[in-house]
Amino acid sequence: MAAPALIRPVLVAELLADGERMPVVVHVVEHPDARVLVDTGLTRLHPAAADLDPRLVPGWQDEVGVDSIDLVVNTHLHFDHCGGNHLFTGRPVHVQRRELDDVRSGAVPTVREWVQAPGVEYVPVDGELEVLPGLRLLPAPGHTPGSQVVVVETGGRPQVVCGDTAVFSGELDDPRSEGQRLVRGLDPELVWLSHELQPWRPPV
Repeated sequence: MAAPALIRPVLVAELLADGERMPVVVHVVEHPDARVLVDTGLTRLHPAAADLDPRLVPGWQDEVGVDSIDLVVNTHLHFDHCGGNHLFTGRPVHVQRRELDDVRSGAVPTVREWVQAPGVEYVPVDGELEVLPGLRLLPAPGHTPGSQVVVVETGGRPQVVCGDTAVFSGELDDPRSEGQRLVRGLDPELVWLSHELQPWRPPV
């Protein structure tokens, strides 16, 4: 039987998108065997992101409990999903190998020094991987070719932390990318997004 887990969103920043403030949210997965953080948000500003006018939320690292996180998952490596990777030196950071390769080749734009921060220990993932009992990584191409989602068993239907596989909830109402169709096909109870404060729920 899969071990149940709880998912907790934490607001870490806001970006300006189409004239409106958009939240940047990371997700703590409280698993019986480990504390897992999905994406690491932002901890500082960078000129490459100036047009999005990032505003950082102070104290989010304390809310996450950075020192007690056992492992990290990057859904993908855009700057607002890997900007805190440097806080987790010595702990495994799981990312699809395709995503790492694309960043290193320049195919995926990001702040490369944040990806390559000293001491960050990436675990390249090739396809599907069960990281912990009841916690799986699944490739979900679309937002980037190397994007992945985290499928979490919580005792009923699965919940999914999807990064930017869907940036807005409405994209899951009418799935178009391979990753969005994958998420819907999992028949999830809830889907947690990186730029929405509330999870998406499937229509009744």
